[in-house]
Amino acid sequence: MKRKSILPLLVAGSFFIACTPAKQAGSNSFEWGQVPQQPDLSWADSVGSRKTPGNDLILSANSFGAVADSTVLSTEAIQKAIDSCAVSGGGTVTLQPGFYQTGALFIKSGVNLQLDKGVTLLASPHIHHYPEFRSRIAGIEMTWPAAVINIVNEKNAAVSGEGTLDCRGKVFWDKYWEMRKEYETKGLRWIVDYDCKRVRGILVERSSDVTLKGFTLMRTGFWGCQILYSNYCTIDGLTINNNIGGHGPSTDGIDIDSSCNILIENCDVDCNDDNICIKSGRDADGLRVNLPTENVVIRNCIARKGAGLITCGSETSGSIRNVLGYNLEAAGTSAVLRLKSAMNRGGTIENIYMTNVKAENVRHVLAADLNWNPSYSYSTLPKEYEGKEIPEHWKVMLTPVEPAEKGYPRFRNVYVSRIKAENVDEFISASGWNDSLRLENFYLYAIEAQAKKPGKICYTKNFNLSEITLDVTEKDAIELKENEQSNIKFNYAETTPDHRTAGNLAH
Repeated sequence: MKRKSILPLLVAGSFFIACTPAKQAGSNSFEWGQVPQQPDLSWADSVGSRKTPGNDLILSANSFGAVADSTVLSTEAIQKAIDSCAVSGGGTVTLQPGFYQTGALFIKSGVNLQLDKGVTLLASPHIHHYPEFRSRIAGIEMTWPAAVINIVNEKNAAVSGEGTLDCRGKVFWDKYWEMRKEYETKGLRWIVDYDCKRVRGILVERSSDVTLKGFTLMRTGFWGCQILYSNYCTIDGLTINNNIGGHGPSTDGIDIDSSCNILIENCDVDCNDDNICIKSGRDADGLRVNLPTENVVIRNCIARKGAGLITCGSETSGSIRNVLGYNLEAAGTSAVLRLKSAMNRGGTIENIYMTNVKAENVRHVLAADLNWNPSYSYSTLPKEYEGKEIPEHWKVMLTPVEPAEKGYPRFRNVYVSRIKAENVDEFISASGWNDSLRLENFYLYAIEAQAKKPGKICYTKNFNLSEITLDVTEKDAIELKENEQSNIKFNYAETTPDHRTAGNLAH
């Protein structure tokens, strides 16, 4: 069931109007405050799938032997219906209402797998029902199990409807937590995510003009929906809930990975890691592939539990650019906008735009960290493994980035405006690395935040805050350090203790 928005349908004259029709993104009608030059967002009008399967052919997978019985495996029957539909020139594959157990399914060009209301696909808990092939997982290319639904090397394909894909991933969550305990005692935290092969919900890889629309995706064993090495894709109206029946590690909602011209809209994402995440590879392997993610529009979405409404990184090796988010909500999400990388990852995050956001119960409005989560981000082989044969993907993870400077990430040209946030732990946590590796050209404008503390801004260049109003409960002033050519202006709300007055700090 779709969950109700935390916003009213209409708030006349308010800071944020949820029901405002989506603007043409390239119209430059968004407000960014006093900036040297208004951003050119014309690219944003050309994202998303350009077509959807249109053949009138409709095939029922039940006529191929699919059984609405959760104890019977219907993978073969559903796949036969998909293959027959593709051979016939494309069309729609349907299922009668009921619960169907399935392993990996592969959607073909011209085919729409339609999950109507009352249809639930139940993913098999057995790993052997997901054949392995070479893919990219968490930033490196390696052999990995298929997802429950796969669209690989296809064009003009879709999965749609009001039904449900229940990935029943708890068996993989439990496997991971047990392995994590063992691996941490051996100094192998950096590789456990790769050794514990867990099943993704949906994989779209090396494909174009793909549409995912309307259905519910839940309890994925690993990432929910990964768009990889693909172009012109739309994710519209998905409800993603990975917080059912346990604590699902790394259960990202939507991951856009070295892909271009992507539209994400009308989605409701509740997960245990990044809600909507933009990625482009990690470390030496990501630098080898060197494919960016660019031209991504995210609008009219809700992020509930999770690590970031929009997150860029930590996989940044191929670079991330041209990301626009607007008319968004965060309810219990860790960060409204999170930028993260590591000092061996490389790549550039640039031209990131976020506006018209309502947030409550979040940790940060903006979090930017060039050196995120070192225990996960850096790979060191324990001495007891030296001289021994190790798996190929271990060798990939241990490959150094040379010269070291090639691994230094850069964040620049970030625009955040029209945010209203309540019950925030810390308004901002933004830090470059040192005086030669700074966050550059950040513009924060027209933000109201009720926060426990203001946070910190360190090692920046041309970092600008204007029309920022903070209602801060704790007495600690904002930490400012090594901010070059920056203009940081903010006001404290009247409810703040008397010793706090309007601040205007230029560095």
